[in-house]
Amino acid sequence: MRSPGVGEALDGEGWIGEAEITARAAGFGPRALDDAEILQVLCGVGEAQALDLLAAFGSLPEVWGAPFADLARAAGAGAAVRLKLAQEAARRALAQPLRARTVIGSWSAVFAYLRTAHVGAPREQFRVLFLDKRNRLIADEVMGEGTVDHAPVYPREVMRRALELNASAVIVAHNHPGGDPTPSQADITVTGELVAAGRALRIAVHDHILVAGDETVSFKTQGVM
Repeated sequence: MRSPGVGEALDGEGWIGEAEITARAAGFGPRALDDAEILQVLCGVGEAQALDLLAAFGSLPEVWGAPFADLARAAGAGAAVRLKLAQEAARRALAQPLRARTVIGSWSAVFAYLRTAHVGAPREQFRVLFLDKRNRLIADEVMGEGTVDHAPVYPREVMRRALELNASAVIVAHNHPGGDPTPSQADITVTGELVAAGRALRIAVHDHILVAGDETVSFKTQGVM
């Protein structure tokens, strides 16, 4: 028997249709839904396929952060597009306060933004937040993506891009997909190189943020930069 679509319910088979899920969310709020039900609505798939996605990737955050190609293979291009649009909407919503006011006074907002930007990513990403002279966000760019435990970082390229954007400062960040919140020696070394390169060009490196699951670690707070 095929899996029903999200708008279909099969009595006695354990499938929950879109109408029932929507009614429960409307009556009790989105938090009343479990992870599989959220995926059903977001992806437009049946319960079995939503459960298969969770089993394949491990958790809702890992489904959310999975590469587009992997999601498309597992659930189809349409579902992959819907998931990535939802992720991008969340990223933009969290980025807006950083564009509207100084980042330096909004570290909790920065940490929330970076956790969302890196959530579920299976490989390390090196991300740079470029800031104007009032420390407001100009741009957020991933400048290196690598393996599960390494992402290439080129301080010269980071500073070249900062000059192109007329940025006065940067915040750099990367993730540890394995969840270890401890900065590696390589992380500390490249941070020193970035600070030195920025100093030569009068571009401040305000912090290096490590994202490890739900944890965020500030190199400045830890005293390693």
